[in-house]
Amino acid sequence: MTQITLVEGDITEQRVDVIVNAANSSLLGGGGVDGAIHRKGGPEILADCRRLRASHYGKGLPTGRAVATTAGRLPARWVVHTVGPVHLPDEYERRAELLASCYRESLRVAAELGARTVAFPAISAGVYGWPLEDAARIALTAVAEAVAESAGSQGQAEAAGVAEVRFVLFGAEAYGVFERVQRALEQGN
Repeated sequence: MTQITLVEGDITEQRVDVIVNAANSSLLGGGGVDGAIHRKGGPEILADCRRLRASHYGKGLPTGRAVATTAGRLPARWVVHTVGPVHLPDEYERRAELLASCYRESLRVAAELGARTVAFPAISAGVYGWPLEDAARIALTAVAEAVAESAGSQGQAEAAGVAEVRFVLFGAEAYGVFERVQRALEQGN
């Protein structure tokens, strides 16, 4: 059974198979989590991203999709880059689905790589302006549904898949919000 855990900390310090990057569509680094991953991971990540841009994603990675690169100098094997949507209340339904897709697609790519442990940030909850509580609800729901679907389709073979999904939350406020939302979801609220 896949375990979903919450930790307060720095995603670039997580010893996991996959660190998920809240990337921008260029895949060439940016601010926030994206910038931190590129800075700490070193030039190998950027080189892989440039190869992806040159071969498959000339116009950039579409929102809601995910793609893997090396983790460079990070204490992980791979970085899975996903592009979250900017929060626009007038387009909430479509953009909420894109945000959920970031988590599903990242888990799909991680499973294809053979990853057992995956660390996620709170995608779109920073400069992209997604309200933290809603971002937490979408993230936790999407991951729980993906895990349940994987378990249902694989049955006993699930042991070969992702064993832990870890949400790495920067700061006590983000951790507290995710913890509260997780409890509410577990209680069916």
